[in-house]
Amino acid sequence: MFMDVSSEMIHALLPVYLVTVLGTSALTVGIIEGIAEATAAITKVFSGVLSDRIGKRKVIVAAGYGLAAFTKPVFPLATTVDWLVAARFIDRFGKGIRGAPRDALVADLSPPHLRGASYGLRQSLDTVGAFVGPLLAIALMWLTADDFRLVFWFAVLPAFVAFALILFAVHDPDGRDGRPPAGTPIAMALVGRLGSAYWWVVVVATFFTLARFSEAFLILRAQSIGLSLMMVPAVMVVMNVAYALSAYPAGALSDRVSRISLLMIGLLLLLAADVMLAFATSLVALFGGVVLWGLHMGLSQGLLSALVADRAPAELRGTAFGMFNMVTGAALLAASIVAGALWDVAGPAGTFLAGATFALVSLVGLLAMAILPRRAGH
Repeated sequence: MFMDVSSEMIHALLPVYLVTVLGTSALTVGIIEGIAEATAAITKVFSGVLSDRIGKRKVIVAAGYGLAAFTKPVFPLATTVDWLVAARFIDRFGKGIRGAPRDALVADLSPPHLRGASYGLRQSLDTVGAFVGPLLAIALMWLTADDFRLVFWFAVLPAFVAFALILFAVHDPDGRDGRPPAGTPIAMALVGRLGSAYWWVVVVATFFTLARFSEAFLILRAQSIGLSLMMVPAVMVVMNVAYALSAYPAGALSDRVSRISLLMIGLLLLLAADVMLAFATSLVALFGGVVLWGLHMGLSQGLLSALVADRAPAELRGTAFGMFNMVTGAALLAASIVAGALWDVAGPAGTFLAGATFALVSLVGLLAMAILPRRAGH
């Protein structure tokens, strides 16, 4: 939660800062965001495999949070696009280091019958940080007369709070059976043991990612309709409030009903959000689409994590989350580049209608996955 407060204080302003202050194009924003998130996703493969190999999660998670915290001061110090790209790259590298081991640690610590609720709670707390951060950004932009760099300096503080919490308050569980002993090589054959049910989750999640691309385009959409610089972070506040309010109930409900059915509802919400944002001409329509986008996130991200945990062998959960994040991260890179190119060529409507098309393809994949044998009764 604290790391997301820090990150979103910066990320809620960064796309507009790049376009209005540094004069970059929407395509450049898409490339920067795509490379940043793909970096995080690809790194998760190696950190996830490593956490399976050594049988420890916390030390790797702490390294990721520490790297992100120590990178945050680069954002206010950067004076060129190159420096900002480097800062985003290193920051997301830290996210990649911590991501898969953290998600696997949640599964290690959670009772199986509460796994959906556990991921929902983790997602909700993550998202609370993601709307508190933009709220603080709005307040600070108002107090500092739109001083981007000063807001970026304030964002450094919660990052170090998060680093301290992971160092002193989080511990690996005792007696994790079934994990490879330290020093056991992780061969590609182990990846094959993840099974077809797991890979269907990865395929569907990939199309989900292609349909939603980077939230930076929600911010640019708000600016295109006329929202002021100071109020642009409100887009992330509204989206993340909807996300936070829906993530835990969706996760808890998925422990009692079909996760795939709930994902279908989330996908329909994404489809509606893409269409509404494509044709929005007012702030009411804009924020309606943003709310739907947030609800879709609440009904998809935690559930996809729970499905990965359901369908991967316990001793390979770190590897499973790493592969999952690598593939979806590559999809986010592609989606963000395509979204930026379409924005420059066809405007916002072209970007969001392309997302709606991928949402329809995802629905077909979910219908196919619904008839596959399901691990753990889900």
